[in-house]
Amino acid sequence: MSAETIFTSESVTMGHPDKLCDLISDACIDAVLSEDPAARIAAECAIASGVVFLAVRVASESNCDFAGIARRAIGAVGYDRGSFDARKCSVLVQLQELPLSQRLILADDAPSSEQVNAFGYATDETPALMPLPLALAHLVARRLDEARSGGLHWLSPDAKTQAAIRYRSGRPVGVASVAISAGVLETAPGKDEARAALLAILREAARETGIELDERTLISINIDTDGAVGGPARHAGLTGRKTGIDSYGEIARHSGAALSGKDPSRIDRIGAYAMRQAAVSLVAAGLAKRCEVHAAYAIGRAEPLDVSVETFGTGVSDDSELAERIRHAMDFRPGAIGRQLGLCGLPQSRREAGFYRRLATYGHFGRPDIDTPWDKPVPLG
Repeated sequence: MSAETIFTSESVTMGHPDKLCDLISDACIDAVLSEDPAARIAAECAIASGVVFLAVRVASESNCDFAGIARRAIGAVGYDRGSFDARKCSVLVQLQELPLSQRLILADDAPSSEQVNAFGYATDETPALMPLPLALAHLVARRLDEARSGGLHWLSPDAKTQAAIRYRSGRPVGVASVAISAGVLETAPGKDEARAALLAILREAARETGIELDERTLISINIDTDGAVGGPARHAGLTGRKTGIDSYGEIARHSGAALSGKDPSRIDRIGAYAMRQAAVSLVAAGLAKRCEVHAAYAIGRAEPLDVSVETFGTGVSDDSELAERIRHAMDFRPGAIGRQLGLCGLPQSRREAGFYRRLATYGHFGRPDIDTPWDKPVPLG
């Protein structure tokens, strides 16, 4: 980064149509794997006003009601009235049942079935080793969801947050701007009272990140007061369309592929998790202040073609040496990743709360609230 710059990231709440699609897709993954950890499943969702389309391909001994899963997810988010209602919307499920012989066999030497560039990133600017702009945007979104379910029932489930952080010599030094865009229902108080409530949420979230808003911070609270619930009644949604929000807020590279709606056989999902663990391991060990780890996978090959490290000048040794340490400490073959992180068994072990569906909002990385295994460093020797 240059001597002084500003970087901005955004997040969205559970009721944003794209995030709702991710939530439904990963709820399907949870449901199937909790009954059959060896299942193979892919689930993609599209939503428009009054209509949900869910495409599921599955090889499993489970028997899941995918339409019911979608309705429960929609209702839990808060869409239980108006033009988009969990009880009344049309749910169309296209189910393709695959032969049981295609169920998962996570042998360590199982080859990749996809061509993927997998990336992982970590930085010491937050305790969760995540970029501060995204961490703040996620926290504000989370607090909005909690406030709506806790007391601010007039708040729409669909909201967007944004945080811009000032950096000097590559380190965060202040909040340049923060913003909330949210709709309110007809039961909302006056606009001034609603704005004050949202401003209090925003300020408290900023304090939680350890960086205060100051007189230079631009604060924007955008409230839609037309009484509409927003969400799919306003704009369509699609699984996998918020990859920047899911990963690192655009401050680092990601493969561009959707993370949600895929079982642990898909290297485009689990490769991103493995690379995150590698990056976390380097930063947690004090070997770099921030770093990006990249692995290139080829179809039909288990071992990645290459694993490289970029520390942006913050590493304690040459990047090639750090990459060599990572390659010796970790096994990046698809089957080994799934086994080491226990990815198939997580939905079953956390059946009540679910696992993958909780990743659909507030990002897949830097999630101590979920105890994600890929956010835990491994010893590097």
